[in-house]
Amino acid sequence: MTDEAAPKRSTWDSIVAFFDRRALVMLALGFAAGLPNLLLFDTLSVWLRQAKVSLDIIGLFSLVTITYAVKFLWAPVVDRVRVPVLHQLFGKRRAWMLLAQSGVVLGIWLIAANAPAVSAAVAGGVEGAVQPDPNGNLLGILAAIATMTAIFGATQDIAIDAWRIEVAAVERQGVMAAAYQWGYRLAVVVSGAAPLFLASRIGWTGAYSAMAIVMGIGIIGVLLAPRERSVEPKPFPPATTPAWMEGAEWIGRILLMLLGACFIGAGLSGKPEPITFLLSGAGLHEIAASIGAIWTVKPWGVMWQVLSVGVGLTIVAFATYPLRGLNSRPSAYFAGTLKEPLEDFFKRYKSTGMLILGMICVYRIADFVLNLMSAFYVDVGFSLDEIAAARKLFGVLMSMLGIGLGGWMVARFGLMRSLIVGAILQPLSNVAFGALIFTGPWVPGLWACIAIDNISAGIAGTALIAYMSSLTSLGFTATQYALFSSLYALPGKLLAAVSGRIVEGGIATAASGGGWLRSWFADISPSSFAALSAERGIPAEAFAAGYMTFFIYSGVIGIAAFVFAVAVMRKTPPKADDAPAAEAPA
Repeated sequence: MTDEAAPKRSTWDSIVAFFDRRALVMLALGFAAGLPNLLLFDTLSVWLRQAKVSLDIIGLFSLVTITYAVKFLWAPVVDRVRVPVLHQLFGKRRAWMLLAQSGVVLGIWLIAANAPAVSAAVAGGVEGAVQPDPNGNLLGILAAIATMTAIFGATQDIAIDAWRIEVAAVERQGVMAAAYQWGYRLAVVVSGAAPLFLASRIGWTGAYSAMAIVMGIGIIGVLLAPRERSVEPKPFPPATTPAWMEGAEWIGRILLMLLGACFIGAGLSGKPEPITFLLSGAGLHEIAASIGAIWTVKPWGVMWQVLSVGVGLTIVAFATYPLRGLNSRPSAYFAGTLKEPLEDFFKRYKSTGMLILGMICVYRIADFVLNLMSAFYVDVGFSLDEIAAARKLFGVLMSMLGIGLGGWMVARFGLMRSLIVGAILQPLSNVAFGALIFTGPWVPGLWACIAIDNISAGIAGTALIAYMSSLTSLGFTATQYALFSSLYALPGKLLAAVSGRIVEGGIATAASGGGWLRSWFADISPSSFAALSAERGIPAEAFAAGYMTFFIYSGVIGIAAFVFAVAVMRKTPPKADDAPAAEAPA
């Protein structure tokens, strides 16, 4: 799909678009999407640790976040199924949002209701050796509640993304994506700080109850939202197979989907527990222990994680493929979940489809490989207070600014031009960090690099969200977007695993007298890498060469996004008839 045929807005019109009713509603919906995330693990883990629950058990609670990684597996349900009563009152997407938000509110409230029981059960216990209650069931109940809440939260994300795409034309998707991200980031701040502040004063029950009330912002957003433009999926053909055979097929396909979800979730989240639980349950304890041991070892652990995603997708593909000669409802239903949305995508984009998917996969690589920046700041010589002030406060503000600029650029200059700008800025911002090698721990320089990096990431991220939104078609909106957003980070995850080896390899080469980069750093600031140099007995120039090697590597990788974006821009097919170009009335 192309946005070049769309009329370009003036600067003022592009700014006014942020105050459109749909954008303001999107701000509230983005807040509702972000609120459950930290409450279900980060904030919850603080409460559990304060209650002297062991770190092993707290670590298991992190598994609930896997539901967000595999949400595309039930996104087709949101595309195809009508919520009784609510559908007639609010339409498909808003009905699903209200159902999911009700589940989130109920889940948060149930967590709040369990707070006194957990606190009482562990009172006086020994840290790390606590039995939560006489039957050992309390934390299991809490984990089940958290999992239920996470499923509703992920379902809410699916419905919100689908509504956002279907209610606004392509040229407005940048503004909608910006509003969503603003709301989401604000919710992360609120859900990370407000419960801790409240818990110290009114207890965890009061803190989580307050968060359940705050979710009302999202419900108000849904009630104020206009109805989206959508189409009903084509009906399934009548079944001719016996009921018992259909029942067996339903069970078999659902079990295969769950098995695939375990492999995909373990790979995307980097947590091996879904697979190790399965293997342990099958009596393969030694294999389970081996997988758990190698899963996080760098760099090879990430290779296993990516392989796990591939295995999971293969299982899911097998589970959704229709069986020849079997005219059954489960066969038709599962074929319509993932097979038909993918066929629709490649039917519309033909040979350009693979190029588009390649561009999506590599577009954010330049940002994803920057997983060593905290270590870099410390090694250069910045204090923890300086790093915190620059990244956590100023960095968030610059990220918000970049997101807004990205939304404005899409509205003002069009989608593909904004993608190109984002593809150029990302690698340049990576290389800009190399300036800190020369200046040493100079705080203005740190703030400048943080500003450049976060603004460029905000522009690129908003442009990519808007672009992925433009690729969907009515009838498959939720499924197609969920697939794009779940899988686009995989290549970056793979390459980020070798970042540390690149730095250490560059350091070792320069320290031994080799490496053409070392000569660049004869005049760097005496304070650059001073403490690290004294600790390891290696010249500061060697550390400078190692990190500069990494920054050049990340910048060169980022060029791939530019090449793909230009290729896609040149080969973009004409707009599909069923693409969500027309927007619903505000």
